[in-house]
Amino acid sequence: MLTPNLMRKRKQAKGITINAIAGTYVVFLGLNIEAAARKGFRGFAIQRQDHAEDELTWARGMKTFEATEPTPEQGETFSTLKHPWQGFQWADYSAKPGHRYTYTVHAMYGKPEALESRRQAAVEITTESELGGVHSVFFNRGAVATQEYARRFLNKPPEKAGPGAYEWLSRGLAESIIAFVDEAKKGDSLHAAIYEFQWSEVLEAFKRANSRGVKVTVIFDDVENYDKEKKPTGPWTPNRTQIKAMGIGKICSGRANAKLMHNKFIVHSKGKKPVRVLTGSTNITLNGIYGHSNLAHIVEDPNIAIGFKAYWDRLKKDLKIDNAYRDENVEAFMIPAKFARGTYAIFSPRRTNLDVLDWYAQIAGSAGDALFMTFAFGMHEKFKNVYRQQDEILRMALMEKTFASGTVKDRDEKDIRAIRKLPNVVVAVGNRIVTNAFDRWLDEMRSVDGKGKHVYWIHTKYMIVDPLGKDPIVVSGSANFSKASTDTNDENMLVIKGDKRIADIYFGEYMRLYTHYAFREAVQRALEREKAGNPSDWRPQFLETSDDWMRPYFTKSDPSARYSRRIYFAGPMST
Repeated sequence: MLTPNLMRKRKQAKGITINAIAGTYVVFLGLNIEAAARKGFRGFAIQRQDHAEDELTWARGMKTFEATEPTPEQGETFSTLKHPWQGFQWADYSAKPGHRYTYTVHAMYGKPEALESRRQAAVEITTESELGGVHSVFFNRGAVATQEYARRFLNKPPEKAGPGAYEWLSRGLAESIIAFVDEAKKGDSLHAAIYEFQWSEVLEAFKRANSRGVKVTVIFDDVENYDKEKKPTGPWTPNRTQIKAMGIGKICSGRANAKLMHNKFIVHSKGKKPVRVLTGSTNITLNGIYGHSNLAHIVEDPNIAIGFKAYWDRLKKDLKIDNAYRDENVEAFMIPAKFARGTYAIFSPRRTNLDVLDWYAQIAGSAGDALFMTFAFGMHEKFKNVYRQQDEILRMALMEKTFASGTVKDRDEKDIRAIRKLPNVVVAVGNRIVTNAFDRWLDEMRSVDGKGKHVYWIHTKYMIVDPLGKDPIVVSGSANFSKASTDTNDENMLVIKGDKRIADIYFGEYMRLYTHYAFREAVQRALEREKAGNPSDWRPQFLETSDDWMRPYFTKSDPSARYSRRIYFAGPMST
């Protein structure tokens, strides 16, 4: 395994600061420039050297100087050597696991038609390998890759672009789940609990495992729910249909007495001894694996696996949810008096005092430098109270939507508007706009594969506290940081403290999500400003030709939190 110090490096040279953080598929650069170098500064040109493939390339962006490129096409990219990056955070989303890279950052000056590099700094860094010692995590590209997908696959929907499109969207997510199942040998056991169990490639892997002598039992959500028109809702009907079609009914068991059997985990036991577990946010469906953002998290820890297997045993009994059932989950994880380094597994539903949700809020509130959270279904009041604080701590939130339900829509939207105005807070909200054929495909998949659901983009549920510090915390699993996910639904979460490697991977993917959200919000704002109702009415946004573009990054009260982001991502220098 690669040594941890290769994955984070901070370099200062010639008035430029580079703070590099490497995940598996993402390298993030926090940038800064000293006061003496800001006059006439036009932006950064970034060059990448891939030592593994002996390749030298210039980073590309979508904004241009109007004087030298007045008619860019929508989605077209341009070299930062000619059209530099006007920002203080940048990320490479084309990095590969286990590769050594050198990033050379050039400070560019002069007129757009005669730019020159006057200052340079470089940093060498190695990306993480996909498989770690205890923790391995796999994120799909999914919905947040719409722009690059359209360029790469000529704007064709995946079913027309072919198998390569699905493989690219999965980026190892589907493969990691299938490989986890395939690694079970004759005499081993696989115990799974999966909310939506429908994607044929994964179901086929379980079928193969059973055929080679692995003891396989899959619990699926079989809760019969109906809408006002008496039509079935939830996944129970498609689960049953696909299980029957695949001929695996004998190894599947429905959980019918829950409110929502929302888990997505698999326990691998060697003989009778649980040794590892795969969990996360991914439903086993076309949309879950290839559409909205999801992850699979593997833990190679027998103690954690034993806890998940005991939880699986409780689920298998298909008991009704009462206080006795809740107490078993509480006994399985008592909130520690001392929050030491390590990995913790939490199971729901728990008692109705929301003890563990309070604990998550305390963890979020303990951030000393930065907090990053995803919210697929609004923000609970406990977390609003954390985000309402105006201080020196950077807080970022990615939201599928700003409200939890229609009954509280006005209140929640008002609260989020107020939170977004704070200069140390960034809240990005998904926009359901169709910019290309892939967006249309996603919308169709939601209709076919996700009837009755409300997630377009983000389905992950995780929190990162002080990821760039010495003792980062990651909270990740199936639960949505909500009341229902604590005291009503069958859920699981991991809490990991002190693992820099896993924090770096989650951080890089979080910033990839943020970039996508920021792009879509910018498109939406432009359309609203121009009173245009269709992304085809897009107009290019040009780079600034003066050094005023930096002003928000050096204004502490800037409402977009650019100042706070620059300070946290790069670290302070002369201002």
